[in-house]
Amino acid sequence: MPIVLLREKLMDFLQEDIGLGDITTEAVVPAETKARAQIIFKEAGVVAGIFEAKMFFEMLGVKVTCLVTDGDEVPSRTAIAEVEGDGQRILTAERTVLNILMRMSGIATATRRLVRKVRDAGFNVRVAATRKTAPGLRYFDKKAVLIGGGDPHRFRLDDAVLIKDNHITIAKGIGESMKRARSAVSFSKKIEVEARTMNQAVEAAKLGADIVMLDNMTLEEAEKTMKALKELNLRDKVLIEISGGVNEENITEYARLKPDVISLGSLTHSVKAIDISLEVIEAKTEKL
Repeated sequence: MPIVLLREKLMDFLQEDIGLGDITTEAVVPAETKARAQIIFKEAGVVAGIFEAKMFFEMLGVKVTCLVTDGDEVPSRTAIAEVEGDGQRILTAERTVLNILMRMSGIATATRRLVRKVRDAGFNVRVAATRKTAPGLRYFDKKAVLIGGGDPHRFRLDDAVLIKDNHITIAKGIGESMKRARSAVSFSKKIEVEARTMNQAVEAAKLGADIVMLDNMTLEEAEKTMKALKELNLRDKVLIEISGGVNEENITEYARLKPDVISLGSLTHSVKAIDISLEVIEAKTEKL
């Protein structure tokens, strides 16, 4: 995202939280207060969002010293940044900054854990996100997946063609869906087809789909489909994505089938945020 647009989005987040003013801080903290605080990881995790946090505070005239970088793995009780400046501004921005850091770090941590699990099992399979992101937070969610070592998948609907079950139903078939897509969309866009059965996967591959998604298939169904594609000499002509029903407990079993990509909506739609706090360590009031 261009910096100018990122700044606008961050300020929109702050405005959403402030409303007509931070009445608590304005009542309790004198306007002349200078403060120094630390942002602390209260549990182990992967840091994500430190770039945005620094930008956020600096937009408000608060000095930020980053003690880590995005992608670093840190233990519990690690200070990841120190902020110094106007006390009211620090407290007013606190929750918005922490919300971004907590969500992004949670996504990055979960992604890193799954990527490592697949790699440690000896499989070279990409772990990807989906478009199941919170409205307005897609840039942050997808960036966090990247920081965690995963693949962001499509950012938006205009990135690639993904023919899903409802498209197939309306167009009355995979063949007609792909025909319409090819005639209307640039050659530069890949075409992916969602297949819920082995026969659909084979049909899509035969028709020249770039990617076939095995959607919500059981392990046995996916294995049978992969075997059929291989026997028909179609496996090497198409990328295979497995999606739906995959979780941390069974991901290595699906990876054992050697698809090219495994995607999980849970990376973004039900992420567990990392517990992060901002703690003031020094404050003084300088009256003029």
